[in-house]
Amino acid sequence: MSPKDLGRIGILAGGPSSEREISLSSGKAVFNALKEIGCDVIFLDIRKEDAVKEQLRASGIDLAFIALHGRFGEDGTIQTILEGMNIPYTGSGPSASRLALDKIASKEIFAKNGIDIPAYNILDKKLFDEVRLKSIIQDIGLPLIVKPQFEGSSIGISIVRDNKGMKKAIESAFTYGDQIIIERYIEGRDITVGMLDGEPLPVIEIIAQEQFYNFNAKYKSKKTQYVIPARISESDYKTAQVKGKLAHRLLGCGFFSRVDMILDEVRKRILVLEVNSIPGLTNHSLLPKAAACAGITFNQLCLKIAEAALKKVGVNKSG
Repeated sequence: MSPKDLGRIGILAGGPSSEREISLSSGKAVFNALKEIGCDVIFLDIRKEDAVKEQLRASGIDLAFIALHGRFGEDGTIQTILEGMNIPYTGSGPSASRLALDKIASKEIFAKNGIDIPAYNILDKKLFDEVRLKSIIQDIGLPLIVKPQFEGSSIGISIVRDNKGMKKAIESAFTYGDQIIIERYIEGRDITVGMLDGEPLPVIEIIAQEQFYNFNAKYKSKKTQYVIPARISESDYKTAQVKGKLAHRLLGCGFFSRVDMILDEVRKRILVLEVNSIPGLTNHSLLPKAAACAGITFNQLCLKIAEAALKKVGVNKSG
């Protein structure tokens, strides 16, 4: 399939979520990559949810390349809209997208299927009281992590090392939704496994200078290091890839995703933290870094993702 066979590709970026600026960066990178290899591309800055259908119709696109991070882009909403308009799109379908963004739902699925995850508890804003919180802290133990049910890019996440920091962490997480997760903090090595066409890419180890791989470490700090392939034991390396593939499959994810994990070397286990159905897509993001290690350039990666969207629905413009 040549680039021209893909028809007009709309790069959907921006969006109304808290990850808008990151999404715009991903979208611009994908736009430039596909344009460079001869694709007919148009950049669509998605701003208002209620105007999306009109924007899509006016664009005349044959294929949607979704570079929308966070809600609306990764929760199944845009996927449902595109399916209703019979526009092929990249990535996972509505159900898998919702499950991946919903940290509670995905944790439940992982736990039921034998995937190690950190111990956690759920705190509901409507049922919140100090007695419930005290019980959770005793159950999970300090230090712990407080995070929103939804959101990506480590937005709204806090590490709490003593009771003094608990109130601020909870208030921060609750600004993003009515349910939050209180999770056991695992001291270990941050690793991630990108998935492409159902198979794991090389494992990456992330070495952040922050207290954890937070928003600043991901997008602002120049001190964060990425080791590709990860310098971990052969056994751990294979286990990470196997768990990444299983997590991806259990949620029903599409052509690509990225599975974040932590290697607990003390207890000799790898725990899955979450699955990103639309991970960062700039040429310095983690999935493209892993692809590059496997010999796939950023331009090739974007083309593969676009081609997979048409193959998924059996569309081939060359006849």
